[in-house]
Amino acid sequence: MGEQGAASGAVQPGEDALKSHIPHSARVWNYLLGGKDNFEADRQAAEHSISVKPDMLEQARADRAFLGRAVRYLAGDEGIRQFLDIGTGLPTADNTHQVAQRVAPECKIVYVDHDPLVLAHARALLASSPEGECHYIDADLHEPDRIIAEAGTLLDLTRPVAVMLVGILHHIESGSHAIVRRLMDAVPSGSRLVINHPTSVVHGERSKNSARTWNESGGRPTVTLRSPEEIAAYFDGLELDEPGVVSCSRWRPIPQIREPEVDAFCGVGRKP
Repeated sequence: MGEQGAASGAVQPGEDALKSHIPHSARVWNYLLGGKDNFEADRQAAEHSISVKPDMLEQARADRAFLGRAVRYLAGDEGIRQFLDIGTGLPTADNTHQVAQRVAPECKIVYVDHDPLVLAHARALLASSPEGECHYIDADLHEPDRIIAEAGTLLDLTRPVAVMLVGILHHIESGSHAIVRRLMDAVPSGSRLVINHPTSVVHGERSKNSARTWNESGGRPTVTLRSPEEIAAYFDGLELDEPGVVSCSRWRPIPQIREPEVDAFCGVGRKP
């Protein structure tokens, strides 16, 4: 469908709230991952990004695969049963609650986003297992105190929580490290921080040009690339799980499958 509506049949907010003529990162990412919940402006922006940076599809898939591996690891090996997923994005395959609840059906997930299309689709499509729970908070990452307050009514903040910041921190131009510290200060020992974040260390100018083109096109939210060292700084005071901060394709990959490095680096850290 064109700009009069997204392709999904899920409940949608009004056209004014969607600003469908302006490319939005959640909808562009949905398109890159093969979803249908996007508008013509998003599709055009995605295709232009691919023309500037041909490995964009590869990066999107590596980002999504990392989320799945990280959640399986935390729900399985580490016994985490609570997930606070901030910057949910539009539902595709293997969302956080689906991965976690396949491992442990009793897992509780709280999704946080402030995009009206994301929230409408999340409420319509993200259904918990009978043993677990899914909740949704309409809030912006710039409001960590509000997120903590609302999450505290839905999660037990005396027990470990996995704070998921997957593909969102690059939309915070300044103050992002302080926001992460505030969130992690609110959760107890044994909690985890999960991050992935675009960089330009692998493909250099191609990645920089892609981010610059997006920002100059009026796409929202804007993008800030960070170095692996800046990404690693989000984990200051935490114990990094092996293999540390690496390209998403290199974080605990499936044995015998070696994917090429992508310009999105990631990590998982434990609060002591």
